[in-house]
Amino acid sequence: MGRAIGMIEFKTVSSGVVATDMMVKTSDVELLEAETVCPGKYIAIIAGDLSAVRAAVDTAAATNEDELIDSFVLGNPHESIFPAIYGATNVGKLRALGILETYDAAAIIEAADMAAKTAVVELIELRIAKGMCGKSYMFLTGEVAAVEAAIERAKQQIGTKGMYLDSSVIASPDEKLCKAIL
Repeated sequence: MGRAIGMIEFKTVSSGVVATDMMVKTSDVELLEAETVCPGKYIAIIAGDLSAVRAAVDTAAATNEDELIDSFVLGNPHESIFPAIYGATNVGKLRALGILETYDAAAIIEAADMAAKTAVVELIELRIAKGMCGKSYMFLTGEVAAVEAAIERAKQQIGTKGMYLDSSVIASPDEKLCKAIL
């Protein structure tokens, strides 16, 4: 089986910690991130073989379904996801700038994966519910048509879950804005 990532997002810290414990006890997975995010929600991101990640996320999601906000499993995630999550992307120059916002944390990672797989774009940053009252956003760059296609496809992907909030594409962002973002 291929490499995969999975995520759970819970309404409460207590439920999230219990679910995270269940994930790592269920399967041989790597715990990439587990933390409280705004507004007191709990997220955990894991990686490993696809079957192990799926088993772990399914088990965690079933621990307290009433408190579960969202979860996902992505097989073969786009390689640019990880640097964007950690704010370590090195982008030389912004061309067109795409911005997409979601109501939750899990949806932004799914949206970023879909965007990066749709067109030739570079993910700049994924802000996962930190300091955002539970919302999340992503920045990406590329040629205008590629950014528009990537944002549109990501918007469709997360719109089916009802987690899409807003998006924009700036064809030629001002240099002052580019410095602030990079």
